[in-house]
Amino acid sequence: MNTEPMYPYSLEVMPCEKPAGHFQWSIRERGRLIQRSDRPHPSESKAREKGQAELERLFFGGRDRR
Repeated sequence: MNTEPMYPYSLEVMPCEKPAGHFQWSIRERGRLIQRSDRPHPSESKAREKGQAELERLFFGGRDRR
C-alpha cells in the first residue's frame, strides 16, 4: 500500500445492504462522490484492495511519470 497522501481524494469501504455480507467502495474528492464500485465484493479487504487500485489509478494517472 502506498504511504503517500492521496489528498484531495479519499477511499471509503462500507457494507452493502444487498447482498448481505458483501462490501463496496467509493472514492471522494473533497467529500464529493467521484466514483464507486459497480459490484459488491465478497470481503472488506477485497473491496479495499480494488478501491485502492482505482484510487491510485486516478491519483497517478494524470501525472507525468518520466
